[in-house]
Amino acid sequence: MPKALVVAGGWEGHEPKQCADILVPLLEQDGFDVAVADSLSIYTDREGMAKLSLVVPIWTMGSIEADQCKGLLETVKSGVGLAGFHGGMADSFRQSCDYQMMVGGQFVGHPDGIKEYEVNIVAHDDPIMAGLADFKMHSEQYYMHTDPGNEVLATTTFATETASWVNGTVMPVVWRRLFGKGRVFYSSLGHVAADFEVPEALEILRRGMSWAARESEA
Repeated sequence: MPKALVVAGGWEGHEPKQCADILVPLLEQDGFDVAVADSLSIYTDREGMAKLSLVVPIWTMGSIEADQCKGLLETVKSGVGLAGFHGGMADSFRQSCDYQMMVGGQFVGHPDGIKEYEVNIVAHDDPIMAGLADFKMHSEQYYMHTDPGNEVLATTTFATETASWVNGTVMPVVWRRLFGKGRVFYSSLGHVAADFEVPEALEILRRGMSWAARESEA
């Protein structure tokens, strides 16, 4: 049975524990043996991390120690998958360029705050997006710095009242990439747990986690 690790903590405004409570049963339904940690020190357990198929970080802001970051990066480079969402993965450690390079992007703003916006599917033939149509979100619309090497699966177009200079910008919302031998998946959807009541947002993350996961050797 493939093993998944959910690491939940950091800024409470993103409801890390509530989001973990949604994702853990979802992963279990998909056949994962799931463990949950509330400390970044788990990343230094090289032996335990090497047994994983997937890491799901839910940790906004804060800081990560050098040995913790190295442990996570080397784990993913070795082939363990990484999958996450919103600030829990792409606004985790603002001072760590190494971490941001692995993720493939970093949050820098959300003009207008909570608003309604559209998510546009751009990779209709990709298994993660198959059968999904464009949909609406009422949440934060993430403006991000992103790696041009990402394989973008969905985007959003900005039309703001408070930052008119970005209007018309097409911004990646969902992407996937490789980091060493590891698969990395990211979705900017999921400001709070209630955002996953939007079926498409939850299904995209569910499929993305399964795609990223290394196949079990057991």
